[in-house]
Amino acid sequence: MAAPVFEEFDPASDCDCPGCVHRRRVPPPARTGRHPAAHRAVILAAASTALVAGHTAPALAAPHAPGVAAAGEPVTPRGGEATLRGPAGTRDKPQLRTPATTRAEIMGRARQWVAAKVPYSMYASWSDGYRQDCSGFVSMAWNLPGNEWTGSLDQYGVRIAKDDLQRGDILLFHNPDDPGRGSHVVIFGGWADSRHAYYIAYEEARPHARRRVTPYAYWTHSDDYVAYRYKGLEGATAGAKSASSAVSATAVGTEPDPAKSGATVPDATTPSATPYPGRAYFGPGANNKYVTQLGRMLVERGAGRYYTSGPGPRWSDADRRATRAFQEAQGRRGRRADGLPGPLTWELLVTGAGRDIADGAAGAPAPSSRGVPGYPGRAVFRPGADSEHVTRLRKQLLEKGFGKYDTTAPEPRWGEEDRRAVEAFQRAQGWRGGKADGYPGPETWRRLFS
Repeated sequence: MAAPVFEEFDPASDCDCPGCVHRRRVPPPARTGRHPAAHRAVILAAASTALVAGHTAPALAAPHAPGVAAAGEPVTPRGGEATLRGPAGTRDKPQLRTPATTRAEIMGRARQWVAAKVPYSMYASWSDGYRQDCSGFVSMAWNLPGNEWTGSLDQYGVRIAKDDLQRGDILLFHNPDDPGRGSHVVIFGGWADSRHAYYIAYEEARPHARRRVTPYAYWTHSDDYVAYRYKGLEGATAGAKSASSAVSATAVGTEPDPAKSGATVPDATTPSATPYPGRAYFGPGANNKYVTQLGRMLVERGAGRYYTSGPGPRWSDADRRATRAFQEAQGRRGRRADGLPGPLTWELLVTGAGRDIADGAAGAPAPSSRGVPGYPGRAVFRPGADSEHVTRLRKQLLEKGFGKYDTTAPEPRWGEEDRRAVEAFQRAQGWRGGKADGYPGPETWRRLFS
């Protein structure tokens, strides 16, 4: 029997991606083209005889085209590992460095992208240098030194159980056999119901960054999602069980509570599904922690413009007007929108359900107080926003001596130079980390115009 001869050949590909279609139409001069990711097959043939026996090995299927999701799956392709790009991306990406951060800072950064409605893109980078896809969103929220992808994010976290999930943790699905199909990652924002069947997910997906109530663990591939906690988390133990299994409803803003004389914002590990305390805790004369919690939750839902300072523990007209605005956003009118939180209003706030307060809802912004103009709300100060309040803010920053970043005349469009100037002002107040994020909240506004 003659010695066998090995002959290499490229299997035909039926891939319909643009590259393969072009190669089939215009073949190379020497040999037929092949898909870049196709595996080469080796066939054993006899030199002088026919193929004797045996089954031929099945050809390996070409991988699923990245970014093309099967029916019912989230269309969220993502890029690979990369350095930060844009204004913040001039440094090389160190490996496995986990900068320290807190849950409040993680959620604060995530909310900034959601508020700015950062458009989804697996190629573009936002002004902070992070890629605008699902894994870039988590890299940004966790403050990682580079852009990670679904295949590398697990290195920066420790695996936890479902019952241990807390705000700032992630739910990750990476499909190693076909990363372009179904792989996705979201930030856990708290439970939305007592049965833990739904939770609030912060994610970057088409068309833009968003927050929505999501079935656990996700709409598709639910059994394949794994929960992780960031390794660099301050003030938390990797395997510690949450003090409460309910959703967290802690401070929304990233600034100190002025009612506590400069004390830092509590970390977001505080139990959130606080039971409704009763109407006696709200209204004229009330002074307790539930009023503070109510105000913070209302600010997160779009009521920041009603507060010139605070929120604080003493009930004020700002709390009443903000509560009424939230009730009217749910479609209530008349006596059902009286500005006093009942059990249903409280439940919607602590679970993150219901509709947010739309811009301009429930009347004009809060009036001036002791010479301080009414705070217009966080939505006015986000990338691309155009408002007279931005012009007013710029003028005040210049007057206070924080105009070195502003090289143009005061104008109504919010930009990066405004954010840097506000950050400098916040740092001058002694605030650090997420409390000096460059976006003016009620307390920044009050101090700036005082």
